[in-house]
Amino acid sequence: MTTVPSMAPSMAPSMAPSMAPSMAPSMAPSMVPQPYQVTARHEECPDTVTLALVPLREQIPTPRPGQFSMVYAFGVGEVPISVSGRVGTTGLLHTLRAVGAVTRALHAARPGDVLGLRGPFGTGWAVPAPERADLVIVAGGIGLAPLRPVIYHALGERGRYRSVTVLIGARSPADLLFTGEYARWTAGGIDVRVTVDRAHSGWTGHVGLVTTLFTGVVTDPGRTVAFTCGPEVMMRLSARDLADRGVPPTAIQLSLERNMRCGIALCGHCQLGPVLVCRDGPVIDYDRGEPLLSVREL
Repeated sequence: MTTVPSMAPSMAPSMAPSMAPSMAPSMAPSMVPQPYQVTARHEECPDTVTLALVPLREQIPTPRPGQFSMVYAFGVGEVPISVSGRVGTTGLLHTLRAVGAVTRALHAARPGDVLGLRGPFGTGWAVPAPERADLVIVAGGIGLAPLRPVIYHALGERGRYRSVTVLIGARSPADLLFTGEYARWTAGGIDVRVTVDRAHSGWTGHVGLVTTLFTGVVTDPGRTVAFTCGPEVMMRLSARDLADRGVPPTAIQLSLERNMRCGIALCGHCQLGPVLVCRDGPVIDYDRGEPLLSVREL
């Protein structure tokens, strides 16, 4: 099933990610940012861009899908940004939304500009998943960026899995990311379903919460492995819906977002109950995350 309206053109070839991100263990990340040059910039939507970055000197260790980098705008500051793909053997893709001083500075970066990278940090998605598993990938808004490496892993290893379904939700059609890639995902044997909260007059796709796309997705709960990233309320509702359909909580993975400053569990800014998200997350399973997400004060 594919419900993908015609949207934006495909990304430029120089911005296409590698098919299967490396799963090699990473070395201990340095606290010293390494200089990376912006080689390409693709505007996903008015407030969101994907930057292709290549090292000018030493490269940071290869991140696993789901890990993040601390990206430094010199003279402004640094923020955690998930890796949304790779370019060649040394370059990385980072997709970011302009929401504060640092991300606005990063959003304004152009090819030739130099940024700093530290990392990779945190835990990653559990890929490869068991053979013959059904993969369900649930993304809300900018949450599609950290899940993109999982999608490209699934494309590269499509014969390993029984089914792969990608469910994408956004506030409006203008907020959808990577729209030029959906046809490629579909052609590679992935069931892509898209919905928006609010539609304009030219939208021909689904309207509603991303959980309204779940019908018929879980056919064998015991062999389903789910990955979800987006606003916390979306992840909480999606994970609960999947668990209600019989998917084991340990097979439902979430990617948490908190204010991270150091990336190495020293400053405490990213504490979520007993969890330090930069070290113990961002990816955790629902069995561990459900009690954390259910407490409003956390």
